[in-house]
Amino acid sequence: MRSLQSQKTLKSPLKHRRRSMPQSKSTNRKSKIANRKNLNASKKLSASAVARKVSNKKPVTTKTQKKSETRNLKLSVYNMAGKSVETLTLPKEIFGAEINTNLMTQAVRVYLANQRRGTVKTKSRGEVNISTRKIYRQKGTGRARHGAASAPIFVGGGIAFGPRQRDYSLKLSKKMKRLALISSLSEKVKEGQIRLVSGLSKVEPKTKNMAQVLQKLDLRSKKTSLLLVIPARSKDFVNVVKAARNIEGVKVMPANLLNTYEVLRNKNLLFMKESIDFFKKGFGEN
Repeated sequence: MRSLQSQKTLKSPLKHRRRSMPQSKSTNRKSKIANRKNLNASKKLSASAVARKVSNKKPVTTKTQKKSETRNLKLSVYNMAGKSVETLTLPKEIFGAEINTNLMTQAVRVYLANQRRGTVKTKSRGEVNISTRKIYRQKGTGRARHGAASAPIFVGGGIAFGPRQRDYSLKLSKKMKRLALISSLSEKVKEGQIRLVSGLSKVEPKTKNMAQVLQKLDLRSKKTSLLLVIPARSKDFVNVVKAARNIEGVKVMPANLLNTYEVLRNKNLLFMKESIDFFKKGFGEN
């Protein structure tokens, strides 16, 4: 009897310990979770405070930066002999705006997607002009089991999962197109890849004459592409188009059809002096 009582007395504190252990673990977990929440809250507050400080700081612009910006917008106008005739200040709203690379990328993607026609078409096994009867009986021949000859595994049969007619066109708002073109033109001005020329409408409709003009302007190179921007498609600039259309790497485009893809695709841009007036008269409003 004494031995049984002693065993009970020994086991009783162990039971109490086992019951109390999970309670202490739960309290420790709760305290740890609460501490983590407090730490996360303090981190968020510190991050927001840093963001406020950064947003309140004004960007530092030096005098040299301001001068360089104004210099970039003042371009010299060259004649057909390659000599500087005058200086022209480009409109800041179009050639001196902020460069948005994401918008330019989106505009190029939309332009290239709209060039795809998607007119490809293949016939499936239900559209092929062939008999649908069973080739031979199911059993007794010793050959593989086959049905109609229009199955994709046979020559002359249909094509499984072939290409179908699809519309690849994407849409971009007029405002986004305009801003993308403005940022691309601003980038070209920043890189110094825009030239202005006057009196180009007097050129004769001969490839030799246009090649000489481009050579005098240091724009004649087979490795670099050139985009010649004319004011509009009219009889006054037919000679310019005829003289430049057979030169390798040179493309002629009117100012009203200018787009972001063509601006970024060509390394150098040659604007006729008359085409700048198009941008000054409310570019992109129509």
